[in-house]
Amino acid sequence: MTTIRQRRVGKGTEAAEDQPSEETNVKPDEKIPFGGKLWNILSITVGGIVAISLGLLTSVYVATLHENDLWFSNIKEVEREISFRTECGLYYSYYKQMIQAASIQQGLHGLVYDNKTESVRTINILERMNIYQEVFLSILYRILPIQQYLEPVYFYIYTLFGLQAVYVIALYVTSWLLSGTWLSGLLAACWYITNRVDTTRVEFTIPLRENWALPFFAVQIAAITYLLRTHLQPVQERLTLTVVFIATFLFSLTWQFNQFMMLIQALALFALDCLDMLPTAKVAWLYIIQISALLLVCVLQFFNSMILGSLLISFNASVLIARAVQKNLKRGGLLNRLGKLILHVLLVLCLTLAINKFIKKILNLESDEHIFKFLKAKFGFGATRYDLAAVLHFKAFGLLPLNTFSRLSDTLLFYVYIFVLFLTAVAAVIVAFRNLR
Repeated sequence: MTTIRQRRVGKGTEAAEDQPSEETNVKPDEKIPFGGKLWNILSITVGGIVAISLGLLTSVYVATLHENDLWFSNIKEVEREISFRTECGLYYSYYKQMIQAASIQQGLHGLVYDNKTESVRTINILERMNIYQEVFLSILYRILPIQQYLEPVYFYIYTLFGLQAVYVIALYVTSWLLSGTWLSGLLAACWYITNRVDTTRVEFTIPLRENWALPFFAVQIAAITYLLRTHLQPVQERLTLTVVFIATFLFSLTWQFNQFMMLIQALALFALDCLDMLPTAKVAWLYIIQISALLLVCVLQFFNSMILGSLLISFNASVLIARAVQKNLKRGGLLNRLGKLILHVLLVLCLTLAINKFIKKILNLESDEHIFKFLKAKFGFGATRYDLAAVLHFKAFGLLPLNTFSRLSDTLLFYVYIFVLFLTAVAAVIVAFRNLR
């Protein structure tokens, strides 16, 4: 038996800013019976076993697809290396270079002072490209006693196929946390596997940076989902924040486009925080974690200018500054709060542009200008240069094919997605309006 108690706020006082104006605390009047505890333990055990099993099944599945497609185990070593398409072969070459070096120190020196990648130029590969995963994997292969049992190329591809298990398990856990039942996690994992064409391309473009990074991003999402739950103990919060930081750092380190995905994440957190749907203190920690992870990656990449001039760092810093200036943002009536909210958004946007412009001006940065030119060309703003037009003709940068919706409908995913999205959007609007009142 439980009782729901509502906090009472006096007429002359305001609720704390980091807490919603109405809060319900569920307090048990009696301890959970032994049968209930046993059932919870059994449910968690079964759910965990199913999650691990589905993750391993996914790894075996994509490995089998790769083997059946290329007959990988029956072709020569040079043919295996040629099978890595486009820039995938370049990434693998650095892994092979590190393994074949006389020592780890000489291998690292060859990457820092590389004169083979670009003609008549010596460049720092660790600064220019996100290849720390290849460096770590090559060192691991050299120090482990597996050389006589496993060829370097198999160690490389099996690691990436193994990361798919991490990816699926993280999606499973996220769905479990959101729904409260591991059956939902089972459904999410199965939909990921059955919609493989639209969820991953790891089996034929193995070394791509996204295949390294997205599993860590999924782990970060699962950790954030757990962090945003109510009634966490301080120790649980600290441990979860540590997991979020590690996952964010690994995601940022392994993919050069991490900052754009995390910018979308930061914008979503900002909107939910402004509408009083998330605890401000936890959101602030997430902003700090994103900045810290990017700065640490910047140091490891020999102060890569693209990271320092990223919009993500400017936006997160602007939000933290604006929050310090507008401390009473979540107080007052509806019209008062709407006015403060509009001013807050304008302040954050102006600060973001000002800080980003200042950083680029001071450091003379133009490293990410080609990305914004590409986006302008993609949406038809301004003249399109020949090199941008050539890139836009690639299928990966084209519009989403219409048959995507029919494929997703065949597995019933699209219909469920639209239904849940509609219900969630309606509930979010109602909650946001109630909070602002």
